Amino acid sequence: MAESCDADYAIFRLNGTLASGTFPVPLYREVFFVFDTIIRDGAVLDGTGAPAFFADIAVKDGRIAAVAPHITAGAAREIDAAGRTVTPGFLDIHRHGDLAVFRPGFGELELRQGLTTIVNGNCGMSAAPFGPAHRAGILEYLSPVIGTGSVPTETVAAYCSAVRKLALPIHVGLLAGSGVIRADVAGFAAGELDRDQLRAVHAGMERALGEGALGVSLGLGYAPDCFYDTQGLIEALAPLAGTDIPLCVHMRDEGSNVERSVEEMLTVAKALGCPVELSHLKAIGRENWGSRIPRVLARLARARAEGVRVSWDVYPYTAGSTQLLHILPPEILEGGTEELCKKLLDPDCRAYIRTRLQTGSDYNNISQLVGWENILLSTLNRPEHQPLLGKSLAEVSALLGRAPDLCAMDLLAAERCTITMIDFITAEEDIAAILRSEGASVISDATYPTAGRPHPRLYGNFARLIEKYVFQDGVLTLPEAIHKMTGAPAAALGLAGKGVIAPGMDADLNIFDPREVHESGTYLEPAVFARGIDTVLVSGEVALANGSLTGCCGGRVLTR
Repeated sequence: MAESCDADYAIFRLNGTLASGTFPVPLYREVFFVFDTIIRDGAVLDGTGAPAFFADIAVKDGRIAAVAPHITAGAAREIDAAGRTVTPGFLDIHRHGDLAVFRPGFGELELRQGLTTIVNGNCGMSAAPFGPAHRAGILEYLSPVIGTGSVPTETVAAYCSAVRKLALPIHVGLLAGSGVIRADVAGFAAGELDRDQLRAVHAGMERALGEGALGVSLGLGYAPDCFYDTQGLIEALAPLAGTDIPLCVHMRDEGSNVERSVEEMLTVAKALGCPVELSHLKAIGRENWGSRIPRVLARLARARAEGVRVSWDVYPYTAGSTQLLHILPPEILEGGTEELCKKLLDPDCRAYIRTRLQTGSDYNNISQLVGWENILLSTLNRPEHQPLLGKSLAEVSALLGRAPDLCAMDLLAAERCTITMIDFITAEEDIAAILRSEGASVISDATYPTAGRPHPRLYGNFARLIEKYVFQDGVLTLPEAIHKMTGAPAAALGLAGKGVIAPGMDADLNIFDPREVHESGTYLEPAVFARGIDTVLVSGEVALANGSLTGCCGGRVLTR
C-alpha cells in the first residue's frame, strides 16, 4: 500500500522493505499482491515422508495457497529459502504445558526447536475440568508435572477462554484428563465407581469434549486412573465409543508387564472402536531391553492389519521424568496427597512400602527395574533439600547414611510429594526400533515444573531427533524424521490442517539448514535453547526470523 503519494512520487512497501521512486504518471492507488508471503527455492519436505522437492510456497490469509516449482505472482513478503529445507511446523502431541501457557515468555523454547503446535492435558492430568470440591488436592497432585498457577479449572470452556485471551506465539490444544474427571467425581478413592459416579464421569467427559477438548487422555500409571480395571475403563470411556475422538494412554505398566498392558489397551480399542494412541512407548529395565519392544511392535502391527485404530509415540531419550511418587506401588496412592503423606510417615505403612519396593513385580517397580542409582532428584522445593538436587537416590543414601527407599519416603513426606525425578529407564536399541516402526510419532512428554531442573527434552527434543537420530546415528532419514514430527502426529490426533505442506493447509512452516540444528541443553544444564531453526511461520505470520523472535503471535487454541 502507498505510504505517501503526490503527483509523481510514491513510496511502496515491497517484500518487507520500503522502495521509493519517481513515476511518469500520478499514482493514487493501492498496490495489491496476490499472496501475503512466498517462500522461494527451498527444498520442501512436505511431512508425508516423501523425498524433498524444490518448490515455492505461497501463503495467503494464514493458509498455504500454492506449492509450485516457480510461482510468478508477487507477494508482500518474499523469503529466500535457497540452500535450506522447508517443513511443516513440528507438532508435539504429548506435552504438559497446561499452566506454562500463562507464563511470561511462553513459546520461545518451543519455537526455537521448530514447534508450532503443542497438545497438553496428557496422562490423565489436565488443568481442567474439575470443580472446587477436590480442586486443591488435584492441583497439588498435578503440580510436579504442570507446575503451579491460578487458572479456571471448572470447565474446558473456561480454561480455553482464558488461554484465548493470551497472545499465543504457537497453537495449543488440550486433552481432557480422565484422571481429573474421575477425581472431580470421586476424589482419589480406589475401587469401582457406583452408577451415579459413572454417570457423572460420563457427563464430565461429554461436556469437556463438547467444549472443544481434542480427545481424552488416560494415566493408568497414576491415581486415580490406576484404580480402574479393564472393564471399568471401557465403561468409564463409553462416551468415546464409535467415535473418531482419540484416546491417548499412559499405559498401566511400561516394564516387565508392558506386553500385558498393550493387550489391555488393544482390548479397550476394540471395545470402543475409537483411535487409541499409546503414549511414550518403552520397556523399562535392563532385563526387558531388546526383547519386549520387538514383540510389542509385532503385536501392534498385527492389530493395525486387523483394523484396530492404534498408533504410538516415543521420546528420543533413555531417561524420562515424572513425579517421584511414581516409584510407589499404586495401591498406596489411594486417598490423595494428604493421605499419602500420612502413610509415608506411618511405621506399618513404611514397612509395607519397603517390602513392595523390594519384591513387587506386579506394577511398574522402577527402583527394582533400574536401580536407585538411575533415579535422580530433579525438583526439590524445601531450602534444606537443595544440596540434594540432581543427585541420585543412591547418592542421597550414601550422603545421609540411610537406605535409599527410606530416603525416598522421608523426602516425599517432607515435600508433600511434589518432587520430580529424572529416571534412566530405556535402551537406545528400543528407541531406534520404535522410531522406525510405521505407527510411531515423536513426542517429548515434557513437563513444566516451576522449580528445580527440567529434563532437557523441554528445550531440545525435536532438535535432538534431527541431530542424533538422523545425522549421527542414521536411525531415520530426514524425510522420515520430519514425517514423525508433523504428518504422523497430526493424523494420530486428527488435527485438521496440520502436519503437511499442501494447498489449503495451515501455513505453519519451518525454514532451516538441517545440519545446523543442535540440541544445546544437557541433563546438568537443560535450560538452553536449541539452535538452528532459523525461521518459523505460525498461521502465516513470521514468529521467528533469522533466529530472532518477532513478537508476532499467530497461535490459536485448537478445538475439535
